[in-house]
Amino acid sequence: MGDRRMLRAGVIGLGSMGVNHARVYADIEGVDLAAVADMSPERLQAAARRPAVTYDDYRRMLAGERLDIVSVCVPTLLHREVALATIDKGIALLVEKPIAATLEDGEAMAQAAQDAGVPLMVGHVERFNPAVLEVKRRLAAGDLGRVYQVYARRTGPFPQRVRDVGVVHDLAPHDIDVMRFLLQSPVERVYAETLRGVATEHDDMLWGILRFANGVVGVLDVNWLTPLKVRRLSVLGEKGLLQADYLSQQVSFYPKDSGLQSRDAAPKAIPIENAEPLRLELEAFVDAVRRGVAPPVTAADGLAALEVAALLVESARAGRAMAAPARRPA
Repeated sequence: MGDRRMLRAGVIGLGSMGVNHARVYADIEGVDLAAVADMSPERLQAAARRPAVTYDDYRRMLAGERLDIVSVCVPTLLHREVALATIDKGIALLVEKPIAATLEDGEAMAQAAQDAGVPLMVGHVERFNPAVLEVKRRLAAGDLGRVYQVYARRTGPFPQRVRDVGVVHDLAPHDIDVMRFLLQSPVERVYAETLRGVATEHDDMLWGILRFANGVVGVLDVNWLTPLKVRRLSVLGEKGLLQADYLSQQVSFYPKDSGLQSRDAAPKAIPIENAEPLRLELEAFVDAVRRGVAPPVTAADGLAALEVAALLVESARAGRAMAAPARRPA
């Protein structure tokens, strides 16, 4: 049945994601939120309301606390530094997506974790959205038959917290990973157009095309310039169309012939049980550590999504399609 002792958890970085990691850990049965670390006195003061020791230096936290699991929620450019320090202490870690700012950094983290035998999970939280899980179940059951296309739209206003990477690295990895998760196929080729220099010095808008090895085409419509926040996924197949809304956690199915007798196709709503994706993600991480098995989202998964994101940026700059290295299966 695995190890049932209390797991002591730590969180490094108390930004918008880190505070939620701390909140969820404090509420998971069998987990003790033991310590949190952040350089901001204001964030630490807010975190002090929770039953955890606070540190203004994550190194002192790692040295002074006996921890079993740690969430790394610092800015992307710091992922490698903090992750390697955590791995060096032998602590299982979950690193928020993207796994790192560069493939070199991500590969160094993955290799260090493998060499040390330390579990490393990447926080691709959308895999745990009940709407995505329902689409996954429907595809596995053959409800769509052959899949032709997966279209993801992820737009909204600019998040002031983001400064170190562009929208391709900050937001697109969510949908890249979801597509790989649903299709269980690696990306063979990408093409992208981006708009840069509007909200940041990086890319602020992406239109991307992904060609998967199984023949499915993925479409990415991603930006942080739109006033309306949208998180939607559509999967088109020979038997119809599945649509999922990440925010409302609703899934609808349009059978192939549903629109033949009227101007508007009538969708069939699919009932699903709503849940907080982050809680499901952290519970899965905790469960994997307890049972001593590989986490459900591995370093290889994180590297694959990062690799595609980097290729999209390169494609936009070069103005041509880019072939993906055939070295990381889905």
